[in-house]
Amino acid sequence: MEAIRVLRNEVEPLRRVLGILSVILLSACATDSPESYGTDPSVRMLRSAELPTPDPREVIGQSRPYILGPFDKLSIDVFGIEELSKREVQTDASGRISFPLAGVVEAGGKTPGELERLLEDKLRAAHIRDPQVTVNLKETVSQVVTVDGEVKEPGLYPVVGNMTLIRTVATAKGLSDMASRNRVVVFRTVDGQKYAALYDLNAIRHGAYPDPAIYPNDVVIVGESKSRQLFQMAATGAAALSPVILLLQAATR
Repeated sequence: MEAIRVLRNEVEPLRRVLGILSVILLSACATDSPESYGTDPSVRMLRSAELPTPDPREVIGQSRPYILGPFDKLSIDVFGIEELSKREVQTDASGRISFPLAGVVEAGGKTPGELERLLEDKLRAAHIRDPQVTVNLKETVSQVVTVDGEVKEPGLYPVVGNMTLIRTVATAKGLSDMASRNRVVVFRTVDGQKYAALYDLNAIRHGAYPDPAIYPNDVVIVGESKSRQLFQMAATGAAALSPVILLLQAATR
């Protein structure tokens, strides 16, 4: 009898907790709409199909000079010197390049024009008469999308070809175990206006609407599944039941 009384004392609080969890779980399932997100007043929340396409000039950022960084691919020509022309180089993780006669050059943090002048100075010091250097960007990682939230590898990823939301998530190694497939938000700025749209990956995969295009400077946030979080909490708490079950077995023998 004492064992049964102890069992009741243990189970009753657990019942109350599970009841609360079920209410929260139902509430969580009912909040997957754009309006359910608290947001900056300057951000306009839109239905997914209405997210506008950015102007190409906003995507490439022509209003400001490009600053070279790690892993940028460059095409370098020295006028009149065939051996030093049409050379393709890539900056390393520290933003440096290696160029014949100039040696190792710090390209990171400089504009292409500044790198041209730096290479000209180094080639002039290597006894090249009046060198004329041209530096062109061949491939730049400035065209990136930010992927954050419940993905396996959050980070900045280059926008290569026709990127879509599904491809972007896959580039970040897919969803984490705690991800919510119907709480994926894309932030975009068009003509100075900030926009945000909520997407459902399951609906896209089932063809309910097209896989939306992703552009450079977009920010993709994958939300956390509240139901998965609660299930994980319940699973963790279930371990506490083991002594209770063993106690029940002992009392019924």
